[in-house]
Amino acid sequence: MSDRSFLIWPFFEARHKALADDLDTWCAANLPVDHSDVDVACRSLVAALGDAGWLQHTGGDLDVRTLCLIRETLARHDGLADFAFAMQGLGTGAISLFGTEAQKAAWLPLTRTGRAISAFALTEPQSGSDVASSTMTAVMDGDEYVLNGQKTWISNGGIADVYTVFARSEDVPGARGLSAFVVPADTPGLEITERLQVIAPHPLATLTFNDCRVPASALLGERGKGFGIAMSVLDVFRSTVAAAALGFARRALDEALTRVTTRQVQGSALAKLQLVQGHIAEMAVDIDASALLVYRAAWTKDSGAPRVTREAAMAKLFATDQAQKVIDAAVQLHGGDGVRSGQMVESLYREIRALRIYEGASDVQKVVIARQTLADFAGGK
Repeated sequence: MSDRSFLIWPFFEARHKALADDLDTWCAANLPVDHSDVDVACRSLVAALGDAGWLQHTGGDLDVRTLCLIRETLARHDGLADFAFAMQGLGTGAISLFGTEAQKAAWLPLTRTGRAISAFALTEPQSGSDVASSTMTAVMDGDEYVLNGQKTWISNGGIADVYTVFARSEDVPGARGLSAFVVPADTPGLEITERLQVIAPHPLATLTFNDCRVPASALLGERGKGFGIAMSVLDVFRSTVAAAALGFARRALDEALTRVTTRQVQGSALAKLQLVQGHIAEMAVDIDASALLVYRAAWTKDSGAPRVTREAAMAKLFATDQAQKVIDAAVQLHGGDGVRSGQMVESLYREIRALRIYEGASDVQKVVIARQTLADFAGGK
């Protein structure tokens, strides 16, 4: 059983602890699911999460502590369940934060009940993490926008019912020219041109837009403000990526503790060895330090901070990097069994690696943290 003492930290209210307890009970009864067909599994998970009411937290007023607790708990039980939940939130985050009442009414009741799957289409083949260099275009033609270009590494690509898409609507370079749009998956001119296979299977795809026409009412927020919309959404959900990493790390520690207390070496448990105890101590410290950064960022945002870019970047950088270390240590403590296909720690080893890349790679987070730290220093002189 994972350590639950963190739920009494002052970051949380009684409702957060109750939610975490209820979700843990639900997860124990319903997870993991069969992953043999990832598309089928994700559709099933979205429906199940919707039926149980957990997706209600992905739209409308976004409480980041709640989102983080849900992602941490789901990740501890089933990485694909965490993915299914997270993409419902990320995919409609811009609608929740910036959508018109009509846009919210059209999509949030569907995504929050699991009757529609959402996706966030930001990354492009040439730009990657450099969002300001996006080249996909959105040209006004009468009362419609015509979208042309590609998006890639899009989570839920190929199974989503609606995409939040970012494209260049203004003839200016950099971040100022981007706008956001709500694009239903069945819009003519939107095609799934490649399904992408990765080491921990998830539904990922490249989307191609060929003269894809959407009405002017598909515009999310203000024209030309898409970069700020994307960053605001990532400010909310970047902390939740760190929470998912924390969930993976907690599960890895649980698996390691079971292993070292039951595995016998020369007549005594592995846990009796001081080197093994050293691994366990480092894992425990890394997990608690990660949790402090994750829930500081979430609490700061929930407390009314307009931006938590630095706090969220710190949480994501540290929690994902440390989770990689914790899981690697768990694999090491399992010996040969640690790399056997089908073992939990082997699955966690494949799951964690992508979290250090998506929604801003670790190196990008370092740049974000350094720039804000330097700016704060310069401003205080």
